[in-house]
Amino acid sequence: MSLAPRLDLRQSQSLVMTPQLQQAIKLLALSNLEIETFIAEEVERNPLLDAGGGDDGPPEPVEGGGDEFEVRDGPADASELILGGGEAAGEAALDVDLATESFHHDSASDSIGGLDGGLGMNGAGAGAGAGGSEDGPDLDSIGSGDLTLADHLLAQAGSTVAGPDLFIAQHLIDQIDECGYLTISLREIAERLGVPLARVEAVLAIIQTFDPTGVGARDLAECLALQAKEADRYDPCMARLIDNLELVARGDLVRLRRICNVDDEDLADMIRELRSYDPKPGCRYGGDPVPAVTPDLFVARRGNGWAVEINAATLPRLLVNRAYYAEVSGGKQDKASKAWLTDMLASANWLVKALDQRQRTIIKVASEIVKQQEGFFLKGVAHLRPLTLRQVADAIEMHESTVSRVTSNKYLSCARGLFELKYFFTSAIQSADGGEAVSAEAVKSAIKTLIAAEDPKKILSDDTLVELLNAKGFDIARRTVAKYREAMGIGSSVQRRRQKALEGAG
Repeated sequence: MSLAPRLDLRQSQSLVMTPQLQQAIKLLALSNLEIETFIAEEVERNPLLDAGGGDDGPPEPVEGGGDEFEVRDGPADASELILGGGEAAGEAALDVDLATESFHHDSASDSIGGLDGGLGMNGAGAGAGAGGSEDGPDLDSIGSGDLTLADHLLAQAGSTVAGPDLFIAQHLIDQIDECGYLTISLREIAERLGVPLARVEAVLAIIQTFDPTGVGARDLAECLALQAKEADRYDPCMARLIDNLELVARGDLVRLRRICNVDDEDLADMIRELRSYDPKPGCRYGGDPVPAVTPDLFVARRGNGWAVEINAATLPRLLVNRAYYAEVSGGKQDKASKAWLTDMLASANWLVKALDQRQRTIIKVASEIVKQQEGFFLKGVAHLRPLTLRQVADAIEMHESTVSRVTSNKYLSCARGLFELKYFFTSAIQSADGGEAVSAEAVKSAIKTLIAAEDPKKILSDDTLVELLNAKGFDIARRTVAKYREAMGIGSSVQRRRQKALEGAG
């Protein structure tokens, strides 16, 4: 056996992916707002990129092409209409399964573009559906300005107590959460500060007189008791009612009447009073308001078809500054500076192309979703069809993983509300009469409608719901009905019966 060195030629075939292509694929998973942040970071890093408007006309093209990325105000061409069949050049480059690819750096220019910079996800939040509750948020319950609950309590403490008691009060306020509850035991605070427990209890009693009423409580019962005392309704009967909140939650009116020693009318009045109290008094102050979800796509009815367009308001215009490149490249440069400038130009040109490909790919996927779910857009959730990522991928001749990235963290706005793209992908429920399968979301909608219309004196059990759904053509098992009901946050028939009884008592 020879140990001498030798040269061998071997031929093999493999798929490679450059850093630019990796970055383009990652861009697909970002929402428009995240893309805006990413572009801002790239503009700061690359002096040849300019973001923003301007009516100076497109710059003169040079080798490399792809000078700007701009979303039009409306669907001006067939690529934005689902009835059109415009194919975007280079779309196939983004259609890659990362799990099967190997990554390769074959030149210095492969590393341009800040592969990982600015690609952090901000968490758009999940939740599919038509954007929140029917009534919307109570704007009156949101604190004004930047005033937090701690600031509000500290201001009251400063005008109420002084000296060592103020120090104890400040420490207690630091341990009150955003809902207004004290999150640590008084004994632990007393040991930590080296003061008697009785003194800490006395300071807490002072804090519990602050606005909002109920703040500084250690549990829900104490919070409600403080509010009852403030309203001068904390009599022995109300005290016993608050001490048995678990019976109130279960709707056990018989035991509550016996424990509180009151009649039906007095019990109903006490429960009504209890409902008027705020279980989370601290939520009126502090905390950042929940940001509104910004749609990435708009869908509108146009003639016999549908128009699908990118939200232009969340995408800045991106230009390659050719004038600056010509000015800088015209001077004397060393070899390293010239290579760096060349890389910056290649990076800028490539980023513009990648963003344009991203837009076209998103439009293509969203258009197919609208085409597949046209019944939903025309008639509502009851007509939502079962749909999988593979079905869309096969229809547009892309990989399933590409469709998954496109539909991640993207929201679609239409006449029926705001929906996450993932919302339109649901499992199938077979039809009882052997017809076409229906979407799980359609079944959930039917369950919710039946329960909303049920007679308070005749609550529908899960078995009854199964019978009613079968009559509507849904072949569904009882355990599936229970699973869907719990997923929508709807209680069992026993829980709903007690809830109706409480509402009747109130």
